[in-house]
Amino acid sequence: MERPRFEIADIIRKADARITCRYREFLNWAQVKVLNAILRCRTAALGGHRDRCTNCGYEAISYNSCRNRHCPKCQTNAREKWLAARQRELLPVDYYHLVFSVPHALVPLIWQNKKVLFRLLFEASAKTLLEVAADPKHLGAEIGFLSILHTWGQTCNGILTFTVSCPAAVCPRTANGGSGRRRDSFYRSES
Repeated sequence: MERPRFEIADIIRKADARITCRYREFLNWAQVKVLNAILRCRTAALGGHRDRCTNCGYEAISYNSCRNRHCPKCQTNAREKWLAARQRELLPVDYYHLVFSVPHALVPLIWQNKKVLFRLLFEASAKTLLEVAADPKHLGAEIGFLSILHTWGQTCNGILTFTVSCPAAVCPRTANGGSGRRRDSFYRSES
């Protein structure tokens, strides 16, 4: 696999002072620690070792990794294994892509109360999905779904969005079970 032209560490290194100044009030100690780990990962700052080929004698220096769970260099293999395992769990059906967005004005409040408010947001979005899906006017079915919290947008702005992946096949809520059926839309609006 070809190495990317730029890595996350290059971006952090280039913008380090601006990130620190602009987001100082939002960054806690653990987040600063992650940034520093990514900056130092696989550099001389963490030390290294010499690798030597036993066949031809070729030698190369390999720098040690930070092993931080947020580091893209260290976690690439783990991420690929996790994604492959999740893909094996997918049903052979289409999926809905649902999005719950938090109003931008509430983001600073939520950042200051992450543990409590993230839990409330997950619970509220889950209850909403289950309630709407159970309603016979919409799906009239029990559903399963996977919710993911996104805290940064593509432009590195602080956002809070819940992305939900939900199978397009449903199990009807009937006494005798019934077979799965496919729906073209998750929510049927009366317009």
